[in-house]
Amino acid sequence: MRTYLDKLKDDELLILGKEFRTKKPFNHLIIDNFLEHDIALEIAKEFPKFDEEFWYSYENPLEIKKASNDWNQFKPLTYQYFKHILSDEFSKKISLLLSEDGSIELTPDIGLHGGGFHTHKSGGRLNPHLDYSIHPKLLLQRKINIILYINPLWKPQYGGSLGLWSDISGQPYQLEEKVDCIFNRALIFDTTQNSWHGICEDINAEFDLTRNSLAAYYLTTPPVGTDERMKVKYAPREDQKGDENIEKLINKRQSMDEFKNVYRTNN
Repeated sequence: MRTYLDKLKDDELLILGKEFRTKKPFNHLIIDNFLEHDIALEIAKEFPKFDEEFWYSYENPLEIKKASNDWNQFKPLTYQYFKHILSDEFSKKISLLLSEDGSIELTPDIGLHGGGFHTHKSGGRLNPHLDYSIHPKLLLQRKINIILYINPLWKPQYGGSLGLWSDISGQPYQLEEKVDCIFNRALIFDTTQNSWHGICEDINAEFDLTRNSLAAYYLTTPPVGTDERMKVKYAPREDQKGDENIEKLINKRQSMDEFKNVYRTNN
């Protein structure tokens, strides 16, 4: 299996890296036609149905989605995709985006903690958030996210675009870019730059279509002074600001002691 990045020579990756490192509000790249079209279509066919029983469901005012990182649920091409992008060889290509000498060593998270399949149906949501900083098992810093949108029938008018916000005083400040969920589009971004992201448009799709994506992460040694947060940090949407119950939920959701109690709550 080959991705767009696999087709590039090292000097071409370095040129792409310069683009990556100048993007605002935080370093990122949007790459269309990330996989060969036929391969992407086959992976799309393998994506599980929304009503399968194995999903882990998140249903609360901050997030309404389903996810699974169970390798046993991955059909052959999906398995090969994750195996490839989580290889040491591919990780080195990602590292060339981060610096000209590729000196930032990345460890692919083969456990897909927080990754794997993600799906939203109409009415789904994902508030602006910062991903966890420190992997709770490996104690490494999450450095890079790669998301691949994989529903060929999805249209921009169905909503669900991923928003990228600038930061001020530790909160999302201004929506700087919207990334439409175009089929076979990959988004690669640095999660260590107060990288607020989330769904910025209501999801309203026809024919019970779902917003489907595959996600994987790369980790690195935490620099001195790194935020030690091990859970996601959410922010309220505009219509939730000033709501004390939402603030309490946000605090519980990022607590290692309480997060398990609030995945499925409407309080």
